Amino acid sequence: MAVNQDLVGREFPPTSPYLVGREKVREFARAVFADAPQHTDGGAARAAGFADVVAPPTFAMVIQDHTLQQLLAEPDSGIVLARTIHAEQKFAYSRPIVAGDELTGRLRVTGIRMMGGNAMITSAAEITDADGEHVVTATSVLLVGAEEGAE
Repeated sequence: MAVNQDLVGREFPPTSPYLVGREKVREFARAVFADAPQHTDGGAARAAGFADVVAPPTFAMVIQDHTLQQLLAEPDSGIVLARTIHAEQKFAYSRPIVAGDELTGRLRVTGIRMMGGNAMITSAAEITDADGEHVVTATSVLLVGAEEGAE
């Protein structure tokens, strides 16, 4: 089955709230070699004007992943995970993510570009805090390879 082009414009329900933990931020910072002290030291983060440790910018992927799981689980999507790679990622922040944030993501498929039998699916996850305020929009492109023998 080819990627369903009717996915464009489809919106998914909000994800369950994700409570950003201090240790998760520290673990993520170590994993991505983000060595600025505000990512691991609460005192340094407070001295810089934050309520707690600050997540590296790519931490938004943790919440966005929950939204992408919704897309990948769509039975009519035509997306085959074994032929899918994460091709591009962008973030547009209103404010940094800090430990203690409770974040919810809502995904919308914004475009599909067909290239031969391949499909590039663009989606945007609007990530908001517990007050419904925008924190970050995480935009990603998934490249779904053609079915064997398809063009």
